[in-house]
Amino acid sequence: MDIISSFRSMAIGKNLSVVLPEGRDERIIQAARRLKDEDIARPIVLGKPEQLEAAIEKAGVNLDGIETINPKESDKLDFYAERYSSRRVGISVAVAKRIVVKPLFFGGMMVACGDSDTVVGGVASATATLIQAGVLTVGLADGIKTPSSYFLMVIPSFLGEKDKPFIYADCAVNIDPTAEQLADIALASAISAKRILGQEPRVAMLSFSTKGSGSSPSVEKVRKALNIARSRKPDLAIDGEFQADSAIVPRVAAKKVKDESVVAGKANVIVFPDLNSGNIAYKLTQYMANAQAIGPFLQGFSKPITDLSRGATLDDIISTVILTLGQLLREHESQVSA
Repeated sequence: MDIISSFRSMAIGKNLSVVLPEGRDERIIQAARRLKDEDIARPIVLGKPEQLEAAIEKAGVNLDGIETINPKESDKLDFYAERYSSRRVGISVAVAKRIVVKPLFFGGMMVACGDSDTVVGGVASATATLIQAGVLTVGLADGIKTPSSYFLMVIPSFLGEKDKPFIYADCAVNIDPTAEQLADIALASAISAKRILGQEPRVAMLSFSTKGSGSSPSVEKVRKALNIARSRKPDLAIDGEFQADSAIVPRVAAKKVKDESVVAGKANVIVFPDLNSGNIAYKLTQYMANAQAIGPFLQGFSKPITDLSRGATLDDIISTVILTLGQLLREHESQVSA
């Protein structure tokens, strides 16, 4: 897939570091070995020595030349505990130490303190646990109160275009977001789209209604979310409410959308009104259109925290790390050019 190949080329030789907190899983050992050997990243594997040894034996590869850390024995543990405690009212250093020693939290503090560029986990942890660790260590981005997720969907053939990419959000985290939360999801997804697609985001807020063709509390929620997002980011190309075809098919948009819109029929970011519709839609797209569904990626954090499916394969882990690093590099390039 072109985007992964492109990001892989960007990452090679840059020596960006990635914390892999689940060293007890053999897939993580195999991934660390490949990331190191192919010069994609500098992996840092967390785990107790006995856990690492067992995983290494199952993986059939070694960790020679790869940094490993046992959080309990790390000389940074006290420092991370103090930093964590200083940000949390009522949390003593002693209590913070018991929290930070947990691998997901330790990895998050490494990123928060600048000791690693990113953390990628989830093969042996629940998404909710990873989100909690991310919120309490690196924290949320300015103005965002709702962590969320997105999938990168790549459609093999879409209206004559090969390998058409879309951002689908939120398909994995927020079950029934409020209008305020839906606005957060839309704004975070726009940032994600710019980083991963390298395109200006065109955000469509989806519903069963197009511009007032239907009415219900769910439609009103989408309209309210749109207004909130516009008030917070007036220069963002965001519009709605749209039915799915009005958002992505120009000829349908021309018939259904009477107002001038830079998004209608041209959206590259699809924001679903709830988890039901988002999760159903990405799976239908994946299998009925033979699309690639890469993710879910977490978004809305001040620094990158990336989730993996517990069923992730070795290739899934490598691709996810590559895409995460590529976004970091693209963001850095945009900051330099600015």
